[in-house]
Amino acid sequence: MPRFFMAGANFAGGAALITGADADHIRVLRLQIGDSVILSDGEGTDYECRLTHLGKGAVEAEVLGSRRSPSEPSVSAVVLAGMPKGERSDYTVQKCTEAGASEICFFLSSRCVCRPAPETFPKKCERWQRIAEEAAKQSGRGIIPKVRILSDFGQALDLAAKQELGLFFYETGADRVGLSRALSGIHPATAAIITGPEGGFDPAEAELARRVGLTVCAMGPRILRCETAPVVALTALMLTTGNLD
Repeated sequence: MPRFFMAGANFAGGAALITGADADHIRVLRLQIGDSVILSDGEGTDYECRLTHLGKGAVEAEVLGSRRSPSEPSVSAVVLAGMPKGERSDYTVQKCTEAGASEICFFLSSRCVCRPAPETFPKKCERWQRIAEEAAKQSGRGIIPKVRILSDFGQALDLAAKQELGLFFYETGADRVGLSRALSGIHPATAAIITGPEGGFDPAEAELARRVGLTVCAMGPRILRCETAPVVALTALMLTTGNLD
């Protein structure tokens, strides 16, 4: 069933007005009066609606019922990724949205190759937000994950430390905990996943992660690309918390 996000929309009175790009999309899909669509408020509630009027630039729908979105996972997972080069960030946003992330943040750390100027941040975030919205529609999400750029590595650690479970993925060190062990028998309400950029993390950054109470993890014997690692870690979290059943 076609899905559209109407964040902040007022569904009072049992009716909804769809305008702009979503109304155009309905015409492109050749939907007709009487067809059913799902309108999501972007906060986890889905509204089942039936189209009642197809106008130029606007579509009206009757609200038949509402429910909490069944596609939202039980764990609110924040993905924090070292700023990658090129379009790798697009991949991270798209796939982590599909896999169930609640928020996606990029940060600059000592080994980041890509260091965009701060004045470019708004346009980058705007692009990523569009990618997240399209991925949320395609995958049936009830929310659109917020995508943003953190000012520095310390802010990423601070955000991760506030979650019930904080996982910091580091490519070396005998004291790392295997991912399966780190996730064994836990069902956190909130979690954070921190992965590095192309150059990985500096040892001093890994030590800071330990000091703030994050679990320093391994992800098997293979070295994953910076855009692959957060998707793999997030998928493992969703599996062990029962969100892939």
